[in-house]
Amino acid sequence: MAGILRAFDGKTPTVALTAFVADTAVLIGDVTIEEGASIWYGVVLRGDIAPIVVQRNANVQDNVVGHVDVDIPLIVGEGATVGHSAVLHACSIGHHAMVGMHATVLTGVTVGDEAVVAAAALVPENTVVPARSLSMGVPARTVRPLGVDEIQELHRRADDYVRLGVLSRAKSKQG
Repeated sequence: MAGILRAFDGKTPTVALTAFVADTAVLIGDVTIEEGASIWYGVVLRGDIAPIVVQRNANVQDNVVGHVDVDIPLIVGEGATVGHSAVLHACSIGHHAMVGMHATVLTGVTVGDEAVVAAAALVPENTVVPARSLSMGVPARTVRPLGVDEIQELHRRADDYVRLGVLSRAKSKQG
């Protein structure tokens, strides 16, 4: 299954052949899902007034909501992980970064490469989360740099979700 794909204002979502989109995920408008990416159950990505791009091997987990603002896209970087029930609004998530469960990342935020936004954090508009750092709290603040083991875990997590997406895509074709 390729989820629920809806055109908006003449733009239709595009999904790479090697991506997995769960059957209950909803993609609307100018949404691009690149190779090896996975979009899980209950996700809503609404690219109605600007594009949404989920780059290669990124994973957007169950019940995430992603939206855009006028001329401000939503970009989920290569190998990034977006945890269950997070909200992303017109922001940029760096490669192999992680946004924790129930976190909210607001308009104009840039989450750096290999950075972590902790579960339930609220990242205020136009904030820059430095690369290879941990940010947490409400409002989110950078609390420390990540260690080498933590950065390796971000890459491992992305690899695990690529494998899970391949398995899920194969099982969905079986019926």
